[in-house]
Amino acid sequence: MKRWLWLGLGLSGLVASGCGTDPEPIDVLPQACPGTAEVSLPKPGVSPLSTDTAADGVIITYKPKVTASALAASADIASAVEREGGTVMRRIPNMNVVSARLSPEAIAALKLHPDVLSVTPNRRVRALGLPTPPPLASWQGAYTTQGSVGEYTEGLKLIQAPQVWDANNDGVIDPGAPTGEGVKVCVIDSGWDSKHPELKAAFLMGKDFVDKDEDPSDQSESQGVVTVGGGHGTHVAATILAQFGAGSGARVAPGDEPNGVVGVAPGASLLVARVLDTDGGGRTDDVIAAVEWCHAQGARIASLSLGAPDPSETEQTMFEKVWENGNGMLSIAASGNDGKLGIAYPAAYLPSVMAVGAVDMQGEYAPFSQFGQELSVVGPGVNVLSATVLGAAALSSVSASSSPIASSPLTYTAQGTYTGRLVNCGLGADRAACGESATCDGFVAYVDRGDLFFEEKARNVIQAGARAVIIGNNVEDDGEGTFTLGSANSHWVPTVSVSMAAGASLKKMMGQDVTVSITGLDYQRESGTSMATPHVSGVAALVFSARPDLSAAHVRAVLEKTAKDDKATPGKDQKYGYGLVQAAKAVELARSLPQGGGPLPLP
Repeated sequence: MKRWLWLGLGLSGLVASGCGTDPEPIDVLPQACPGTAEVSLPKPGVSPLSTDTAADGVIITYKPKVTASALAASADIASAVEREGGTVMRRIPNMNVVSARLSPEAIAALKLHPDVLSVTPNRRVRALGLPTPPPLASWQGAYTTQGSVGEYTEGLKLIQAPQVWDANNDGVIDPGAPTGEGVKVCVIDSGWDSKHPELKAAFLMGKDFVDKDEDPSDQSESQGVVTVGGGHGTHVAATILAQFGAGSGARVAPGDEPNGVVGVAPGASLLVARVLDTDGGGRTDDVIAAVEWCHAQGARIASLSLGAPDPSETEQTMFEKVWENGNGMLSIAASGNDGKLGIAYPAAYLPSVMAVGAVDMQGEYAPFSQFGQELSVVGPGVNVLSATVLGAAALSSVSASSSPIASSPLTYTAQGTYTGRLVNCGLGADRAACGESATCDGFVAYVDRGDLFFEEKARNVIQAGARAVIIGNNVEDDGEGTFTLGSANSHWVPTVSVSMAAGASLKKMMGQDVTVSITGLDYQRESGTSMATPHVSGVAALVFSARPDLSAAHVRAVLEKTAKDDKATPGKDQKYGYGLVQAAKAVELARSLPQGGGPLPLP
């Protein structure tokens, strides 16, 4: 918007200027409303996909010393790092590994050290869930609600889990049935919500490898500000071992079971190893240390809904070590969400890690699921209902002229309810986009999709005085869309998106009062190979519970032998592996094996 900027304070001032010609128009933005100046975009930093070795450092592998203990050898390399001006991040003596931050010159010098075998990037890993779809009205009634059996999600039923511990489907665990009892499952992820009722009873202990403490909560604190994560680890953990009836009284979406959900192996015990930060990113050295910690705590299964596009020799060595070490640990990892040939790592490390792909609730291949010859089995990974950080999921509603309008909450939206005048803010390109109708007393901003990031649009209209934001989609067949504000911000306001058709209707209501409401939920549906992986981890826990004498190799073979084959392409293939994991058949086969397992029941 062009605004005239005049010199002088009134008409006399204008005359006194004596210019004789009209002044040139210049761009002038109105001042931001009080209290909104803090609404800014996130500062540039290291993203979850970054490979910036200056921030993430390197992994140094060194020669073991026969004349010194593992701790002493580790200390020697740590001293060498410090002499080169570097900072030691983590020491893993049992692996002859030290991670550190070093300058390029220091890295070059350290490579010449006689005891150093290799110096490799401390590569980034990331959570393998897709952008979170909000709980839409169109999903209502997708799950049956017959008393407590309403906790049995479609994913559970697809993999036969209730048939193992509730064969008569009466909502009560059958006496003596395998439930995962006695089996420790270690979730290596973003941490958990310790207050969520679905997980409290199952939790044994945890460790935070991000913040380096004993509290693996899905949050971090910096300069007194607490940032809560997106609930990825909570969702994964609850898929494995959410408790019967534990969610009673929790906040659920309309049409969902009031008691929440039950996990694949509700009797299993939970270990939590937090390696992903609140943005869903982590480092290889933390994954390595977490795998070692899980094994040391007696975990039979490690579930990893994370990965990276490239391998790490040191990481692979750790997975092989815990796989082969006595009562080996079965590691199960997500194949990746890029929908292309090539399995992510660590899932692709054969045979020490099982790679899990995703199918939908009809058992059909999910287009985002990465595939390849390393794929072991598949599990439900589309619109999977599970627990999340309490109140973190969002349910939106919009009403105008007392009529409801279908909407979707943007990820990271603020919660709350606001009623105010609807103001057309165009594309929300700047604070002036809302025109003279915008006031700091508050209004509801209608913004068209296009040109700018959603967080930029929101920032601009909030600074103009908006107390709620409605984004109108510009793609006709995309409905309300699934959009995000990019990152958490304490100054966001309730923000939703509506369909193209609904947007056209709202544009005819400018100046009328509109109500926008965002309420918090304790459960949400997510998609990704991240969601398929815990289904398989839960089935492995049921098999170990039925036959604790079996080795990790035997349990892997049982899961592959009993998987439901894809009829279109019989036999093992790159998109389904051996097929959809089947809990009842796996437990049945496991129980038929001789003591100790005998020969592997290869598919």
